[in-house]
Amino acid sequence: MAGAARRVAHEPAFVLHRYDWSESSLILEVFTRHHGRIALVAKGAKRPSSNFRPVLLPLQPLQLAFGGDAEVRTLKSAEWMGGHVMPTGDALMSGYYLNELLLRLLAREDAHPALFDAYAAVVQVLGTPHDPASQQAVQASALRAFELLLLREIGFLPDLDAQTLTLAPLVPGARYLLLPEAGLREAGDDEPAALAAEGWQSLQRALADPAPFTRTLRAVAELSAGTSGALRSQLRQLLHYHCGVAQLRTRQMMRDLQDL
Repeated sequence: MAGAARRVAHEPAFVLHRYDWSESSLILEVFTRHHGRIALVAKGAKRPSSNFRPVLLPLQPLQLAFGGDAEVRTLKSAEWMGGHVMPTGDALMSGYYLNELLLRLLAREDAHPALFDAYAAVVQVLGTPHDPASQQAVQASALRAFELLLLREIGFLPDLDAQTLTLAPLVPGARYLLLPEAGLREAGDDEPAALAAEGWQSLQRALADPAPFTRTLRAVAELSAGTSGALRSQLRQLLHYHCGVAQLRTRQMMRDLQDL
């Protein structure tokens, strides 16, 4: 009965990473809605006749059944839920970047249903064709929105409507920086890459909205080009700090491809 109690069915999930386990099987890192990030063994998944082969792809919404009580559980079934095509080009690399963030920052078996919903939404954005003139801006706004929600969910994002060390409210018209060890503080005259108080306050209201991804996406999109660039650099610095790396592998890969 103990084994049966550990069986999970109809679980929404995405594959974050996969690697060989044997000549015929795979180990999967998956992000599930109700169980967080877990490891699964997909036995026989590499065989040409396996039903898993066409299904276990990244950036695709899946429904899984799995069982077992070990650290690596056994995948029983996987069904593609449809909804959008696989992202390509820069959008595909952006999706891999999101997966790397989740692999580095999420603890095993720590459920984050709201973050899962935000991830599903941003993957939908990445897989949806947009007007070429606006596609890059839409995808960048979606990434910034997800980065903010991820940092908030795991407790690494301070309140954005107050100075972190003093808890003093932000002063209208003043400019502030988000730093890994100091949180949000007022910027000096020699620190140009800062956001105005109104920008940070708008982002804080969006994060507190009942539909945080949609509202934060809109709030990021409403920032000016210079301000959104400053937000990107500050979030990247914060993420690298908490990931413990100077550069994420997917970001370096994107740079290398652009240099070809």
